[in-house]
Amino acid sequence: MALRLRLRSRASRPTPDAMTLVEHIGELRRRLLVTVTVLLITATVSFVVYPHILNFLKSPYCTVVGPKHCLLYVTGPLDGLALRIKIATYGGLFLASPVILWEVWRFITPGLRRNEKRYAIPFIVASITLFAAGAVLAYYTFPHALLFLQKVGGPSLHQIYTPSNYLGLIVALMAVFGLTFEFPVVLVSLELAGVLRPEKLASWRRWAIVGLTAFSAVITPSGDPFSMLALAVPLYLFYELSILIGKLLLRRRAPAV
Repeated sequence: MALRLRLRSRASRPTPDAMTLVEHIGELRRRLLVTVTVLLITATVSFVVYPHILNFLKSPYCTVVGPKHCLLYVTGPLDGLALRIKIATYGGLFLASPVILWEVWRFITPGLRRNEKRYAIPFIVASITLFAAGAVLAYYTFPHALLFLQKVGGPSLHQIYTPSNYLGLIVALMAVFGLTFEFPVVLVSLELAGVLRPEKLASWRRWAIVGLTAFSAVITPSGDPFSMLALAVPLYLFYELSILIGKLLLRRRAPAV
């Protein structure tokens, strides 16, 4: 009986070639419905635990100025509500991200070949891990960026931060670090697709050092040298790691070709 139910559940999900346009739209609608429902739930939870999230994001600022002066100032009566909704949205996206990625994965899985499915899960896991690592690195380097930004204006300036400006900067820094940490995933994908060769990447090593340093200097939202170096050094290490991983994967795939 269990075997019959299992076979029926597998047969109930047709392959992409057998699905009509209406069935594709229906499948997409189901995935979107689950995603939106989970996002609403996680955003509501984040709205409730808003004080804890705010304290977590304020921690780098408190490290620089001390707990007694760790205050963010609002200039309008609706700023507090707008800030809580914004943080609830960020927190909801973060908490719902595993479900969102799972729904995306389930939607595109039927269209993948067997060898593509074999690489897809490691790439998804690596992407999530690298994004989280980049965000964590940005969070812990942010106090150094704040300290630099406070000193660069001179001692005669007394800085007062609004929640929108402060949180916009730290969230942007975490997002930039997280997205740029996807760099090795992109390189390895291009190597597996045959667009780039590990030997070619190795020959571009000197230019890569200059390019990655310049890229880090331009894309870092805070503009401080500490954050720039904290981004440039891992990117170059990822560049070397991508060359090594590309060689190993291509060598393993060579007998099958």
